[in-house]
Amino acid sequence: MTAVTTTTATPPGSTAPSTAEEGHRVRRRRRLSPGRRLPATRLLGPALVLVLWAAASAAGELDPGAVPAPWTVLETGARLWTEGTLADDILTSLRRAGSGFVIGLTAGILLALASGLSRTGEALIDGSVQLNRAVPTLGLIPLFILWLGIGETFKIAIIAIVVYIPIYLNTHAALSGIDHRFVELAEVQGLSRLAFIRQVVVPGALPGFFVGLRLGVTGSWLGLVVLEQINATSGLGYLMFQAQNYGQTDVILVGLVVYGIFGLVSDTAVRLIERRVLSWRRTLSS
Repeated sequence: MTAVTTTTATPPGSTAPSTAEEGHRVRRRRRLSPGRRLPATRLLGPALVLVLWAAASAAGELDPGAVPAPWTVLETGARLWTEGTLADDILTSLRRAGSGFVIGLTAGILLALASGLSRTGEALIDGSVQLNRAVPTLGLIPLFILWLGIGETFKIAIIAIVVYIPIYLNTHAALSGIDHRFVELAEVQGLSRLAFIRQVVVPGALPGFFVGLRLGVTGSWLGLVVLEQINATSGLGYLMFQAQNYGQTDVILVGLVVYGIFGLVSDTAVRLIERRVLSWRRTLSS
């Protein structure tokens, strides 16, 4: 037998695509993605704000009585830390935020699972949570003071409500969005209820849960700012409230900077955990 060699004819006036041209087309297709993740890029925004703040202060464009310079705020923070005032207030705020966050996290997960995996649970829980979401949480403060007193309990309870709502909503939405074909496949495979939750429900709900977790972490700090100005004797909010009475703008900015640092660090920690736990996903951000 004679081997037949087939060649592809090139039309007159045209040339076959070269390897360089193919590589150029591939590179053009790759430009649709955001590209490689750069380290510490989320710090560029705060760093830019700090540079502009320092430049405006050095140029005399900002009133020192209204917006002190960054170095003034740093000196005030160092003085408060040396005196022990700032350290005690930070520990108090962390304890309040942590207690409320743990309670809200637990409640949000349990309610979302009960509502997302059962029609009865959804009928009993979802409407109440949606009603709770429609009521401004900080508007519940007078009622909770009457119920729980003016001490620490009502502060922790309000923080827990602020935290559990976004965790419940996003986790419940993720559970409701699980493709029904996976449920049918689990039924065909004969998975038990526990195996179904472990292999289908948990992986499907984790992306939404982490979104709610980030919102809950941020919400705990936002609620704490307000709550620590109500009949408190310690905490960052109390420190800022006292500074307001005496016109100490630099102390107020110290409290805001500490709140901002805590918020950024906690959000970054949740992002790192999410990236590690959901490393099996191939998404645009990864």
